[in-house]
Amino acid sequence: MTKELRRLSIVMLLMFLALFASTSYIQVVHAEALGENPRNTRALYDSFEVQRGAIIVGGSAIARSVPSDDVYAFQRIYTDADMWAPVTGYINPALGASTGIEQAMNAQLSGQSDSQFFARIDRILSGQPPRGSNVQLSLDSTVQRAAYEALGGLEGAVIAIEPDTGRILAMVTSPSYDTNTLATHDSAAANQAYDELVANPGNPLYNRAIAGDLNPPGSTFKLVTASAALATGEYTPDSMLPNPAQYTLPQSSSVVSNASGGTCGPGDEVSLADALRLSCNIPFAELAVELGDQAIREEAEKYGFNMSFETPLVSTPSSYPSGLDDAQTALSGFGQGQVTATPLQIAMVSAGIANDGIVMNPRMVDRVIAPDLSVIEDMSSSEFGRALETDLAEEMTTMMVANVNDGVASGARIDGIDVAGKTGTAENGPGDPYTLWYTGFAPADDPQVAVAVVVENGGGLGQSGTGNTVAAPIAKSVMEAVLGR
Repeated sequence: MTKELRRLSIVMLLMFLALFASTSYIQVVHAEALGENPRNTRALYDSFEVQRGAIIVGGSAIARSVPSDDVYAFQRIYTDADMWAPVTGYINPALGASTGIEQAMNAQLSGQSDSQFFARIDRILSGQPPRGSNVQLSLDSTVQRAAYEALGGLEGAVIAIEPDTGRILAMVTSPSYDTNTLATHDSAAANQAYDELVANPGNPLYNRAIAGDLNPPGSTFKLVTASAALATGEYTPDSMLPNPAQYTLPQSSSVVSNASGGTCGPGDEVSLADALRLSCNIPFAELAVELGDQAIREEAEKYGFNMSFETPLVSTPSSYPSGLDDAQTALSGFGQGQVTATPLQIAMVSAGIANDGIVMNPRMVDRVIAPDLSVIEDMSSSEFGRALETDLAEEMTTMMVANVNDGVASGARIDGIDVAGKTGTAENGPGDPYTLWYTGFAPADDPQVAVAVVVENGGGLGQSGTGNTVAAPIAKSVMEAVLGR
């Protein structure tokens, strides 16, 4: 062999090895990421050549595939579609679109995930038709229905989670929509349905539990402010705060008042515990200025603010901005100004307090189950971090129980059970309807569920509704469903 031929052979061998390495990387290492890329329409179409796995809640399929008489082989069908829409989302090969769990868990549902590689090989060798795996969710159908029915036709959202695991038990938004209308293979009908939903002023395509247009959290954020105060070691529930009837924001002419229009109870001072129990704005505004925006932001971030979470649905980060001046910091102390939050985030605040100060990462998938019923993936719970020391979390719990038993969160009372809670009635623009909130957990001494409820557009009551009269009863129904009441 001549020297030139030997060199050419070596070059060809190196090129072949490089090609082999790159294709192997694409097909094995990078396959799942490519399969989940929403721009990869070929992967989406390929997923309909197999019988897609079911999405399961409590042993029943809330999304399944049935044979179709068109080019896509299988049609996706959703049960109780409006109730489960923010969870399942939809998938439509005719539109090349998917949302919700259908999008987030597409690789598993279509049988294309890395963990299913050997299962795919086995089915090919045995001559069996390809099939996707089932995804079993953490949600509870009884709790989901209780939340759905309690929210009714109001604009808003409900989310319930297990404090010690982060498992999501319910996720409901309203208004909702029928996912079957967007899953149809009739592209003209699907496009018409989609256009109508987009034009709907109620924004039914928004998942208000984790995204959409975020709302100010109102007085539910006082939990974070109180938590930040206790964490300094300089405050206790009995610490006394100034108690004027009006408060002029620093370097501003704007005046803040309590909801009552007067002082926070009698006296020139009020305790931190009583200010929380009566949900007074002025003491928390002054407390926030004393703490400073950095201390509050750092505490908020310990609960998850300014972070996005994958449950695997991706949440919009709740916001506590940096660099607030004293006036904005004062407003943030009672959840106004530039602070915004999702119900998921507010539920995580309650859950963190309920779980002895430890915040868990939220999740809504328990396991992935192969067609032969073997468990391919078993999801585990994980800690996000510690927001409070255990003794301080206990102090927060005691104050929250007082809110429900003898304060402004009485609408969440459950006979025979101590409920810990906090309401919020957040202001928007001048004359605009309030945003109504409730968050809490139960039982207070052995928390099984933490819940957050947001009702937008004033619950149809303009500026007359409150978090206690509108949002708290919804949360009560959800907690009762978890506790079997």
